[in-house]
Amino acid sequence: MKFWLLDLWLAMRSVLRQGRRTLIAIGAVSFGVIAMILSAGFIEWLMEGMRESTIKSQLGHVQVVRPGYVERGTSDPYGFVIDGEDALRQKIESGSNVKVVAPRLSFNGLASKGDNTLAFLGQGVSAKAESVLSSSVTITRGRNLSAEGVNEMIMGRGLAANLGVQVGDTVVLMTTTAAGNVNAVEAPVVGLFNSVSKEYDDSALRMPLALAQQLVRVNGAQQWLVLLDDTARTDAKLAELKGVMPAGKFELVPWYQLSDFYNKTKDLFSSQVNVVQFIILMIIVLSISNTLSMSVMERVSEIGTCMALGLTRARIRRIFMSEGVMLGLVGGGLGVVIGCVLALAISAVGIPLPPPPGMEQGFSGEIRLTFGIVAKALAIAVASAFVSSLYPAWRASRMNIVDALRQSR
Repeated sequence: MKFWLLDLWLAMRSVLRQGRRTLIAIGAVSFGVIAMILSAGFIEWLMEGMRESTIKSQLGHVQVVRPGYVERGTSDPYGFVIDGEDALRQKIESGSNVKVVAPRLSFNGLASKGDNTLAFLGQGVSAKAESVLSSSVTITRGRNLSAEGVNEMIMGRGLAANLGVQVGDTVVLMTTTAAGNVNAVEAPVVGLFNSVSKEYDDSALRMPLALAQQLVRVNGAQQWLVLLDDTARTDAKLAELKGVMPAGKFELVPWYQLSDFYNKTKDLFSSQVNVVQFIILMIIVLSISNTLSMSVMERVSEIGTCMALGLTRARIRRIFMSEGVMLGLVGGGLGVVIGCVLALAISAVGIPLPPPPGMEQGFSGEIRLTFGIVAKALAIAVASAFVSSLYPAWRASRMNIVDALRQSR
């Protein structure tokens, strides 16, 4: 321990001796850490926002469906209706960490107003449950569905614009019932909504569950959407529900198995962040390696003198490796402090962003700081500094004592 502390002291003296070169190396490491924190933090915030918006507008955290609904529900939507299970739904809703269980009945058909007729995707919903679940669905005009479940509907803004519908207009909906017959209903549009997906808004409308059941002539719903108080509890709740649900009667589907667009976007952004981190790592490696290589060249006689006085080659290697790690720690620590301050300042001001693909409204971005992001940036800085010191340290330890001492003449 005494020799290790002495080696660290010598390494620190050597680092401080070359002030300008040391500042350049520390600046390169700090810049890399700042760039990693800001880029990864922005992607983390973007992915978190997309995830929560998708969950709180369309998917919920866990969906309770009949077995086979995910694979065959599109072709046979009324063959997987959950009916007569109100006691089970109330039991799930009363469980820990569950905010609401929202039933949904999905169907499609044709919507008409005047001479305009368009295909629509309809959902029968519980207005009370959706007021908790669909927090990412914004009513842009009019109002939301009332809790009384009267004869009314709300419509996606894109679908309303294509049909020429305004709040208060009456729209005729025609669809095929579960028995294969044609049925129609007439209802006023009480509100227009906007969600995270423009594609969804261009085709969707919602109505009270009772009206949807009357239209397609079924009882029950195809999906129960379970909303939790924390997305991180999804897997734990999924395991808990599997233990209490009747075997073979239901299938539990977590949100991440249904959100294909989110998963692909996350993979794409993760690859981009990895590329950025690799480039920054190479910058740090080249910077530290260049600093230590120059130091070795300037200290040949000093290294020879140390060897002549009895320092082993292992201790010479250790001193130069300690210099590299020290540069990584100082530069990384400084980068963490500056990066966190910049992230908080940028988040307070906001980053104005245009509407992303599939959306119509822009938003203000932030930098999401997590322990994992900060720790990873610091670890990359220290590890890359250590790796970059290996060759200069090996080169210094392999010097011939006589040749090194001769150079001092």
